[in-house]
Amino acid sequence: MHYHILTLFPEMVLSGLKTSILGRAEDNGYITIEATNIRDFSEDKHRHVDDYPYGGGAGMVMQPEPIYKAYKSIEEKIEAAGRKKPRVLYMTPQGQVFNQNLAEELAKEEDLVFLCGHYEGVDERILEEIVTDTMSIGDYVLTGGELPAMVMIDAISRMVPGVLSNQVSGEFESFHDNLLEYPQYTRPVEYHGKRVPDVLLSGHHANIEKWRREKSIERTLKWRPDLLADAVLSKKEREYLDKIQ
Repeated sequence: MHYHILTLFPEMVLSGLKTSILGRAEDNGYITIEATNIRDFSEDKHRHVDDYPYGGGAGMVMQPEPIYKAYKSIEEKIEAAGRKKPRVLYMTPQGQVFNQNLAEELAKEEDLVFLCGHYEGVDERILEEIVTDTMSIGDYVLTGGELPAMVMIDAISRMVPGVLSNQVSGEFESFHDNLLEYPQYTRPVEYHGKRVPDVLLSGHHANIEKWRREKSIERTLKWRPDLLADAVLSKKEREYLDKIQ
């Protein structure tokens, strides 16, 4: 997986993404993370990349030409490497809300380009020309697209084979089968008067799996009941859900 980030603040995204698990994943060759500074492609002597909006209004709008040239520099490198034309994701509150299913889908790509807007947005014409997907991480407004891009790259990378030392961990965490994750416990057995549930100490794997699935159903019902409509449940699990409802 090769990530290409079009941004005005490359140091912001690189300092956050090249650490911890993602940093090790890049060192081991499972992913690459590159940030392209859009200002480097400005023809203005002061490296301006924005201007006043036509029709008036507050704030500034990012110009299309520097973004186009920055994107073409990435596209040319991808083509030279013999890989297919990439999907280009624009970070905007108006986009499709990012979720685990999308993370799994996007993890199958070889290259992903993230366009991070700033100011009052980006000239619509460049969005129409290069963007394939508009993405949002929630119904709120941020100062730029860098944080959403970092969130998405983190989530997508967990689905890339080899990134996690235990790949099962990436596949069976929260939102597996559209359910929230079950409670987790570690040593000591008793802490502040609360014991680890006996079933987890039993060594009986079938009972442990049954308990975990039931706890996932309970948590989802309590915290995210909206997910249950698309949850993947067995007949017995569906009966259990009906019972606790």
